[in-house]
Amino acid sequence: MTREQLDKWCERGILVLVLAVLVFGPLATGAVRPLEFLIIQALTVGTVLLWLLRLWLNPKHRLLWPPICWAVIAFVIYAIVRYQQADIEYVARQELIRVLVYAFLFFIVLNNLNRPGSTHLLTFLLIFLGMAVSMYAIYQFATDSEYVWHFIKPAAYRKRGSGTYICPNHLAGFLEMLLPLGLSYTLIGRLGQLLRVFLGYASIVMLAGIGVTVSRGGWVATIAASLLFFVLLIRRRQYRIPILIIVAALIAAGLHFYSKADSVQKRFHNVLSGESTDTVLARFILWKPSLRMWQDHCWLGVGPGHYDYRFPQYRPTGVQLRPGHAHNDYLNTLADWGVVGFSMVAASFALLLGGIFETWKSVSREPSELGTKPSNRAAFVLGGSIGLSAILIHSFTDFNMHVPANAILVVTLMALLSGHLRYATERYWLNPRGTGRILVTLIGLVAMVYLGQQGWRRAREYVWLERAAKEKFYSQNMISALKKAAAIEPTNSETGYSIGEALRQVSWQGDTGYEKFATQAIEWFQRAMRLDPYNPYNFMRIGMCLDWLGRHEEAAPYFEKALSLDPNDYYTMAHQGWHFFQTGDYARAKEWFERAIKLEMYWHTPIASHYLPIVERKLKETKTSKR
Repeated sequence: MTREQLDKWCERGILVLVLAVLVFGPLATGAVRPLEFLIIQALTVGTVLLWLLRLWLNPKHRLLWPPICWAVIAFVIYAIVRYQQADIEYVARQELIRVLVYAFLFFIVLNNLNRPGSTHLLTFLLIFLGMAVSMYAIYQFATDSEYVWHFIKPAAYRKRGSGTYICPNHLAGFLEMLLPLGLSYTLIGRLGQLLRVFLGYASIVMLAGIGVTVSRGGWVATIAASLLFFVLLIRRRQYRIPILIIVAALIAAGLHFYSKADSVQKRFHNVLSGESTDTVLARFILWKPSLRMWQDHCWLGVGPGHYDYRFPQYRPTGVQLRPGHAHNDYLNTLADWGVVGFSMVAASFALLLGGIFETWKSVSREPSELGTKPSNRAAFVLGGSIGLSAILIHSFTDFNMHVPANAILVVTLMALLSGHLRYATERYWLNPRGTGRILVTLIGLVAMVYLGQQGWRRAREYVWLERAAKEKFYSQNMISALKKAAAIEPTNSETGYSIGEALRQVSWQGDTGYEKFATQAIEWFQRAMRLDPYNPYNFMRIGMCLDWLGRHEEAAPYFEKALSLDPNDYYTMAHQGWHFFQTGDYARAKEWFERAIKLEMYWHTPIASHYLPIVERKLKETKTSKR
C-alpha cells in the first residue's frame, strides 16, 4: 500500500471518528455524564493519532490557518494557565480536558475535513440525525412519555419532548443549529430532487421537534434566526414567493399547535408569573449573583468550572438548589474565565464572522436575469452561520455551551465555516515544513498521552464510584468502593465528602465503636475541606460529628464557617439550629429553625419542620417549670 493510499485511509478514518463523535454525543443524552464524555475523549485521541500519521505520510499536507486559530490557541494557553492557578484542582482539570477536546476537534475538522464531499456528508448526516431525534421527541410529547431511553426524566420536564436529551432546552439548542442548514440546502443547494425533498421533510420534522420541546428560549432563538434567514434570501427575486408561502405555512402551523396544546399555553402564560416555578423570573434571580461573582473576580474569573462551587457564597434566598450553571452562557463565561477569557471567546466569534463575510463574496453567485444558480457552498455558509446565530441567541437564557454534544456541534460548524475561507484566498495555507511537522507532532503526542492517561484515570474512578452508588445503604462495601475511587483520584473533594458522610452515617447508628467512625469521618471531611475550601457542607458535617462526640465548643466554629460560606441556604440554617438544639440552647435553635423553615424546599428532608415543634415544647416546659 502506497503512502497516498494510507493517507486517504487516514483521512477516511478521521471522517468516521468525527462522525462517531457528532452522532454519539446527542444520542448519549448530550454526553453530559462522565462515561459518555470519556468515549468522546477516546475518539478524539484517535483522530489526533490519524492526523499525525497524515502529517508524515503526505509530504504535501498543508495546514489551513485562518485568523480564528490564533484566538483558539490563545484560549487554550489561557485555560492551561488558569488550571495551574485554580482553587479546586479536580474541577479545573475536568474543565481543561473539555477545552482540549474541543480545541483538537476544531483543528482536526478544519485541516482534514475541508473537502466539499466531507462537509456535505457531515451536514446531511447531522440533519437526518436531527430528524430522527425530533421524531423521538414528538413521540414523547404525544404519548406523555417520562422516559429518555431507560432514564426517567425529572418531573419538571414531563409533558415536553426532549428526544435523546434529558433537558428539552438542550434538544432545542441542538436542533436550532441544524434547522437553518436543512432549509438552506433545500432552497439554494445544488441537489437532486429526491435529496432536496428529504432535506425539506427533515427540516419540517426538526421544526416540529423544536416546537414540542416547549423551550421558550429555543422558540425565540429559532424565530429570530429564521427571520434573519428569510430576510437574507427574500432580497433575491426567485426566492420571494417560496419564502412567503413557507412563512405563511409556518405561522399557521405554529398558531394551530399553540391553540391545541394546553401545556404549551400554560408554560407561556407563566413566563413572568411570580407565583409559578416555571417562570423566567427565576433566571433573573440567578443572574444577579452571577454578576456579583464576576464583579468580585473581574479579570480572571473564579476559575475554570468553578461557578457552581463558588455560588453558595452569593446565593440569594430565592435559589435554594445547586444551580449548576448561570443559565446564561455569557455570564457563566465571565464568572468562570473573567474578562480575559471572555474576550478570547468573543474574539474567536468576531474573527469567524469576518471570515464568513469574506467567504460569502466567493461562494455566493451574483444574481442574473435568470436568477441565482444553486450552490452547496453558499447553502452551507448561509445555513451554518444562521445556525450559530441561533445558538448564540439561545445562550442568553440557557447553558447549551456546557452540554458537550452541543458545544462540539458549535465547534464543528465553526471549523467547517472557517475552512471555507480557502475558496476566498490562498493566503491562509501554511506549509509546516520539517520544523512545523515536528512541533505539531510533539504537541499532538503530548495531548494524546495526557488525554489518554486522564481518560484511563477517570474511567477507573468512575467504575468504583458507580459501584458505590449501587449500594442502597451506607455500608462497608460502599466505603470500600469510595476509598478505592479516592486512591485513584485523590483530588476529588466530592469523593472525600462522600466517604466522610458514609462514615458519619455508620457512626450515627450508635453501635459499639461509633466514636472511631465519627473520628474517621472528621478526617475525611477535613481532607475534602482542603481540596474544596468553598463547600460549606464539609464544615457543617465536621461540626455535627463533634456534637455527636459531645465536643460542642469545638463544633461551634465549624457551623459558623459553614454559614459564612453559604449564608442564605436553608440547609445550613437548619443545621445551625440543630447544633443549638444539641447544646440545649433552645431559644437560639428556635430562631434558626424559623429562619430555615421560610426557605425550606418541600422536596427535601424537613429538618427544621421536624425539630421546631420539639424545640417549642421544650421552651414551653422550661417556662412551666420556672413557675
